[in-house]
Amino acid sequence: MNFLNVLGTRFKTVDSHHTAIFKGMLTVALFTLLGKLMSAAKEMAVAYRYGLAAEVDAYQFIYNLVSWPIGIWTSVLTAVLVPLAARMRAFDHEAIPHFRSELFGFALIIGCASVVLAWTGIAALLSSGTTGLPPHSVQLAQAALPGLVLLLPFGMLIALQSAWMLSAGRHVNTLLDSVPTLFIAAAVLVFASPAADPGISPAPSPGISPLVWGTVVGAGFHLLSLMIPNARHSEFEAPAFRRAAPHWTPFWQGFGIMLAGQALISFTVIIDQFYAVGLGTGSVATLGYANRVLSLILSLAAIAVSRATLPIFSRSASGDQCDIYRVAMVWMRLMFMAGIVAMVAGYVFAPGIIRLLFERGQFGAGDTQVVADALRFGLPQLPCYFSVMVLVSYALSQRRYKLIFWSGVIGCAGKVIGNILLVPALGINGIALAATFVYGFNAVFFCLSLRVRR
Repeated sequence: MNFLNVLGTRFKTVDSHHTAIFKGMLTVALFTLLGKLMSAAKEMAVAYRYGLAAEVDAYQFIYNLVSWPIGIWTSVLTAVLVPLAARMRAFDHEAIPHFRSELFGFALIIGCASVVLAWTGIAALLSSGTTGLPPHSVQLAQAALPGLVLLLPFGMLIALQSAWMLSAGRHVNTLLDSVPTLFIAAAVLVFASPAADPGISPAPSPGISPLVWGTVVGAGFHLLSLMIPNARHSEFEAPAFRRAAPHWTPFWQGFGIMLAGQALISFTVIIDQFYAVGLGTGSVATLGYANRVLSLILSLAAIAVSRATLPIFSRSASGDQCDIYRVAMVWMRLMFMAGIVAMVAGYVFAPGIIRLLFERGQFGAGDTQVVADALRFGLPQLPCYFSVMVLVSYALSQRRYKLIFWSGVIGCAGKVIGNILLVPALGINGIALAATFVYGFNAVFFCLSLRVRR
């Protein structure tokens, strides 16, 4: 009762902040939900055509490696650019087009350079025989590599256009995130071989090409879907390959340390992948299917919370810091409770969700049970994950980038510790459960750091 009284009082005294956050969160959550429903439809198509086949293992292996630098760039760019753009819009609006064109050129250079590095590095890794993948999966991964590395320049530019759209307070970029899933689903359904009827004859291999080129074409159309609205709002300029804008200095101040922190926290995906390949064929696919469903919940929290709170916290950063801190703490507690509700509901409905989404074609009842178990073991991370997203937004709005770096160190260490302790006993389920170490440790870290240093 005391908490409810305090909550009501805080909502009344800082109504404008809470109202803005609530409206933004509701809009982003709706767009995210629609996008993730489309993503679920794509996963249903992939499961129908492939099940837990080696093609899915190979595709997920390459896709995760290629997506790692894209995810780092996206997180760092959003974290650094959105608060910076908020200050530029308030105090130096005329300088935005010049900086935007130079940042566009920088992203193009990074994207093209990363193609060469990724192709060379991943090809060497596959040839070395140290991936843990079976020989057939290695051959499939080698076939997928030339196409999937094209995601790197697309992904860098998508992240940039999305960040500018978010900084302007337009949340439609969240809905547009679903564009690639439509192309992947269409490619798989149209071009992959139909699955065989259960119990009659084995299905021919559908091949990995529909997955690969559906992903690449979808990324291209995703980029166009972001560039066109930005151009209509006069927020799109031709790239400039120089760094003369004065705002590069504050950009670099946050970029380097955020890059290191995000590289560490996102490296947990790569850690999980190499643990999974050592558990046999189908393990990467199992973890991938479970994570797809888990991401429906995680994205609703991460995207909705960060995209709703970060612009509000950033625009309010020059005001009463204690007031903004109290707003953040209220939403942190609310999101923790929401995470508990989501965890319980997810545990109860996990088998039914997996059955509804995936159990058809090559994906059988036994596969449903395996994936549902992995999903259930991943659910305990939800309460801490939901609340950490609020604390991260608050820290970013205050330009507390060192906290983000140390959270990456803590998260990466927590994942390694969790896998070491849990995988020998629980196998693939141990990998899923170990995520709780990542966000549990980070929740404690942020609460103590922000409370002491606010």
